[in-house]
Amino acid sequence: MAEWSQIARRIRVPLGFLFAVFYFWLARPSWRSVALGAIVVVPGLLVRALASGHVRKNESLATSGPYAYTRNPLYLGSLLMGLGFAVAARSWWVGVALVAMFFAIYVPVILDEETFLRQKFPEFDEYARRVPRMLPRLTPHSTDANETPAGFSLDLYLKHREYNALLGALAMIAALVVRMEMFRP
Repeated sequence: MAEWSQIARRIRVPLGFLFAVFYFWLARPSWRSVALGAIVVVPGLLVRALASGHVRKNESLATSGPYAYTRNPLYLGSLLMGLGFAVAARSWWVGVALVAMFFAIYVPVILDEETFLRQKFPEFDEYARRVPRMLPRLTPHSTDANETPAGFSLDLYLKHREYNALLGALAMIAALVVRMEMFRP
């Protein structure tokens, strides 16, 4: 499993580009499907943006903001965005491929990251007992009384270049509109 997670980590971006070709080939968007898809994409973008402003990679364990609800808000946000774009495409094949890719690629990566976090941060096991891996809690995990919860940092958001997710989503929506207008049945 560790070997596959390393492979999955390396191929997830190139596979994403390959998936985009498959996506646009099968997409049959309508104005309604694009609007409904955007309703799911926007919360995914917001979750990712908030998460990126709370995570200090390899420096400290992120437990504030969205990390108080789920251990993997970046992946949750990506999943929401993917589901939104599957709705926008109006293709069951896209949805099936998206779910298959998530389980084949992202679940092993998540498990591998958890192994790293356990080794790097001794407090991870306690955090993992209180905060679910993917589906968020309804109430935030409370931090230690001696610990000051970190707030959102625009500097971190910019450092992690999370604005690229927004730019990518806008480009996808624009491409769907072009696809819809140029290739009408």
